[in-house]
Amino acid sequence: MPPVKITTQLLLSGIAGVLLSAQIAAAQDCTPKHQFTTIEPGTLTVAVTTYVPHSFIDDSGNMKGIDGDIAAEFAKRECLKVKAVAVDPAAAIQYVLSGQADITTGDWYRTAERAKVMSLSAPLYTDQMAIYSKDGFTTVADLEGKQVGTVQGYLWVADLKTLLGSSLKLYPNSVNMQQDLFSGRIDVAVDGYSTGVVAAQKGALKDVKVNVAASDERVKATKEAAQAAFPYATNATELGVALDAAINEMHADGTIVTILKSYGLDGTAGETGAPRLVE
Repeated sequence: MPPVKITTQLLLSGIAGVLLSAQIAAAQDCTPKHQFTTIEPGTLTVAVTTYVPHSFIDDSGNMKGIDGDIAAEFAKRECLKVKAVAVDPAAAIQYVLSGQADITTGDWYRTAERAKVMSLSAPLYTDQMAIYSKDGFTTVADLEGKQVGTVQGYLWVADLKTLLGSSLKLYPNSVNMQQDLFSGRIDVAVDGYSTGVVAAQKGALKDVKVNVAASDERVKATKEAAQAAFPYATNATELGVALDAAINEMHADGTIVTILKSYGLDGTAGETGAPRLVE
């Protein structure tokens, strides 16, 4: 029998076959920890809002942020691909309710009102109240007797109104508040800790220091910060079971703290306590 002539095409074909076999074997080696259905079989579809550092899509089209990394880790542990869909925050919840996405990312609070229309995963982390000042204030007592600004909609607003009265000024967003802080129109500001970390990383806070507020009985948010979660459809019961199990595992093995620290946070937001709803 004459010798076989191996052509370049035959060699490449063989290599491709080996690679394909390896990919198939790798896929078969991945065993999901739970059985549940998703909108698109084998894929976790995520409605991704832009809210740095919690949720965004990078220049390569990859889902990122604290929520995004946790969701990606969940998908990995359940042998799922990730399909990230960029959405406006105002439309994200509707994407889930209408069956266009399995979950959504974006620091979504576990609230009693939201729980009436959809399910909420186990807590991912807490959204900590922080004090922004040039003096490095850390306590609620530091706010007394000063002109203080904060952003509308946060859990601590009502308590600060009671405590500070007319000395508290409300802003529609963080940018306007920070401008007044820099110019001296307010002495100190109160905002989310993660928002301040991102602004500081970008050099936007100048000489302003950001510190998590110490616990104070007068401001409930300093004792029980809002817990963030993944919202999902109420009929996706099995998905919820898998999400909760994975999130609890990621708390136990340190994954969530590692993710928080990778975005510049100190990791204490991972100490969520027992699941609760904001009334």
